[in-house]
Amino acid sequence: MRKKHLFCLLLLLSAVSYQASAQSGNKLKSFSPGALWHDDHGELINAHGGGIILVNKVYYWFGEKRGAQRSEGVNVYSSRDLYNWKAEGLALAQSDDPASDITKGCLMERPKVIYNKKTKKYVMWFHLELNGKGYAAARAGVAISDKITGPYQFISSFRPNGNMSRDMNLFVDDDGSAYHIYSSDENMDLRIVKLADDYLTANQQDTLLFRRQREAPALFKKDSKYYLITSGCTGWAPNQASLHVANSIFGPYVLKGDPMTGENAAKTFGGQSTFVLPLAGKKDAFIFIADQWNPKDLKDSRYVFLPVDIQEEKVSIGWLDNWKLDRFNK
Repeated sequence: MRKKHLFCLLLLLSAVSYQASAQSGNKLKSFSPGALWHDDHGELINAHGGGIILVNKVYYWFGEKRGAQRSEGVNVYSSRDLYNWKAEGLALAQSDDPASDITKGCLMERPKVIYNKKTKKYVMWFHLELNGKGYAAARAGVAISDKITGPYQFISSFRPNGNMSRDMNLFVDDDGSAYHIYSSDENMDLRIVKLADDYLTANQQDTLLFRRQREAPALFKKDSKYYLITSGCTGWAPNQASLHVANSIFGPYVLKGDPMTGENAAKTFGGQSTFVLPLAGKKDAFIFIADQWNPKDLKDSRYVFLPVDIQEEKVSIGWLDNWKLDRFNK
């Protein structure tokens, strides 16, 4: 018991020390994948299963706000350097209206935000499970805002073209066309559908990419080729990632194996893919983003940011205990 009390005391002192450091103006200057990561108030960053969008030279990180177990809406953070993040608050809150699809008690997972240049709206999509229904609803939820940080207005939820929709991502191509990539048919199928011009609904261009029971899709593009990283379906437990490559966004996608390299690569370094971020101002620079889920305390799930190396279409992502963005200058 003494050891336990000492350990708890050390954790408390560490948290107090960090908060004092944050308030004194000390800034992070590198990434430490899997480590505790705090915002400008000294609180743990709470943005799980998320994605990042760049607006006017500022990055905005949207992700699931989690309690120990509960889903509590969508948080947003801002940063100019990707190391230090300012808490901007709830971008999308759960509703107090019991008739709402996003009433308190629902599950809101893997939120992603994109900007529609035609409507001048920020559009958020997320995986939605209705209150009290477990994972039976399998819907996509959509919300919009005039302002990047919100608050976002919930629009609707649905199954794209009647298909179950669970783990998901969004991708905007060079021509402004937007796509929703999603796990379907009890996660056996991975599908992609083109969005309507306003990005608020799915159109009929809906394609089965492959049937391999995959989830956590993260799509990015380099030199006219599409790269898709996914994970297996093992609940909260980490598993082996896979990479598919295609010449067209609708495929066919060719399996290229596991892009992770080095120790613990077969378990995706204890994490699960959520997003691949193209780095602004750097040619062919991408950051792989994953969650190290902690099912006993989801709020304390950690984040993994790692550089992506691409050489002649071969993608490799290796573990680094600590790294800086200047790595992309080499």
